[in-house]
Amino acid sequence: MSLFSTAKVNPENVNQHFWKYAIPSIAAMLVSGLYQIIDGMFVGHYIGFEGLAGINLAWPIIACIIGVGMMIGMGAGSLLSISRGENDYSKAQSVISNALFLVIIFSVLAAIFIHFFGDNLLLLQKAEGHNYAMALDYIDVFAYGAFFTTAATALPLLIRNDENPAIATQLMMLGAVINIGLDYLLIAVIPLGLQGAAIATLISQAIVVMLGISYFYSSKSNTKIQFNLKSINQTQTYSILKLGVSSLFMFMYFSFIIALHNYLFMLYGSAIHVAAFAIIGYIATLFYLLAEGIASGMQPPVSYYYGAKQVHNIKATVILALKLVCALGLTIVVVLNIFPEMVVHFFSQGEAELMAETLIGIRLHLFALILDGIIFVTTMYFMAVNQGGKSLTVSFGNMLIQIPFLIILPMIFGVNGIWLAVPLSNIALCIILTPMLLNEVRRINLLGEQQAQIDLKSLSAIKAI
Repeated sequence: MSLFSTAKVNPENVNQHFWKYAIPSIAAMLVSGLYQIIDGMFVGHYIGFEGLAGINLAWPIIACIIGVGMMIGMGAGSLLSISRGENDYSKAQSVISNALFLVIIFSVLAAIFIHFFGDNLLLLQKAEGHNYAMALDYIDVFAYGAFFTTAATALPLLIRNDENPAIATQLMMLGAVINIGLDYLLIAVIPLGLQGAAIATLISQAIVVMLGISYFYSSKSNTKIQFNLKSINQTQTYSILKLGVSSLFMFMYFSFIIALHNYLFMLYGSAIHVAAFAIIGYIATLFYLLAEGIASGMQPPVSYYYGAKQVHNIKATVILALKLVCALGLTIVVVLNIFPEMVVHFFSQGEAELMAETLIGIRLHLFALILDGIIFVTTMYFMAVNQGGKSLTVSFGNMLIQIPFLIILPMIFGVNGIWLAVPLSNIALCIILTPMLLNEVRRINLLGEQQAQIDLKSLSAIKAI
C-alpha cells in the first residue's frame, strides 16, 4: 500500500483541477526557458564556444535576479491561492499590492549589487580573455534592467494564481516569440554578441511586465490592484518572503553550483569544458522547466485543498505530479543516451573537441536526472501547504550537500569528478530527507483523520436536527 493511500477520491475532479494549472504552468515554464535556451542556440552557432562559455559565466549572476522574482511570485502566489480558498477577497487583493512593492525594492537592490560586484563575481569563476569580456557585456545590460527581469518572472505566477493560467501562458509565449525575433536581429543580423542577446531578452521582458500590470487593472482580473503605501503590510510581506524564499534558494543553489562548476572546469580543464557544461545545462534545463512546470501546476490546487482541508485530494495530486516527473526524467535520459550527437548539434558549430567533451558530460552528469524532479515536487509541496521552513530545508540542503562532492571528486577523478558530483549528491540528499518526508506523511494523515471526525460530527448534528 502506498504511503499516500486514501479512499474515496474522485480522480476525475482531481485530475481536471491539476491539469487546469499544470498545462499552462508547463507551457509557461517552457516558454520562459526559451529566453535562455534560444540565446544559447544563437550564441553557439554565431559566436562559438567562447560565447557559450561567456554566457555560462554570466548566468549565475543573472539567475539571482530571476530567483528574486520567483521568490516573490511563488510566495505571493501561494498566499493568493490560500486566500481565494478561504474566500477572503480583501486579503487576496493585499497580496498583489505587497508583491509589487517587493518587486520594486528587491530589483533595485539586485541592480546595485550587479553594478558594483558583477565583474568580481566573473573573476571568481576564473573568467578570462574573450569569455570574460563577453560575460561582462551581458551582465551590464541586466544591471540596468533588473526591474523588468524580476517583474517578468513574478507577474505571470500571480496571474496564474488569480485563476487565469491561460492568460499567464499567453503572456510568456508573447515574450518568448519577441525574444527569438530580437535574438536573430541582434546576434545574427546585427552582430552585437552577448550584449545583443541581453538586450533582446530585456526588451521582451519589459513588454511582458507592461502587459502583466495592465492585466490587474483589466476586467479579466479576479483580484484588482489597489497599490498605495497604506496597502503595504509588513506581516504579509514577511509571509510572502517566508513562503517564497525556498524558490530563491533554489535559484541561488543553481547560481552557486553553476559558478562552482565554471571555476572547477576552468581549474581542471579549459573554456571548452565550460562551453560543454553550458550545452548540457541547456539540455537539462528543458527537463527542469518541465518538472518545475508540473510542480508549479501542482501548487495552486494543493494550496486550495489545504485551505479547504481536503486531504484526500492533496494526496492524489502529489502522487500524480510525482508519477509525471519520474516518467519524464526517465524518458529524457534514455533519449539523450541514444541520440546525443543530434541534440548537441542544436547548440554548437560542430567543433570536434566541444562535441567530445559534451558527450562525456551527458552520460556522467545526467544519469540521475529523475531525482531533480522529485526534489522539485517535494519543495513545491511544502510551499503549497504553508510549510515554508521545510521547503527551505529541502532547497538549502540541496545546495549544501553538493559542495563536498564538488570539492572532493575532482581531486580524485579530475574533470569526470566534476560531472559526477551533482547526480551522486542528489542520491545522498534523497536518502537524508527520507525521515522528514515520512513525518510529513504522518502529519497529513493525522490532519485527514481530524477533518473526518469533524465532518462526522457535523453530519450527526444535521441528522439529529
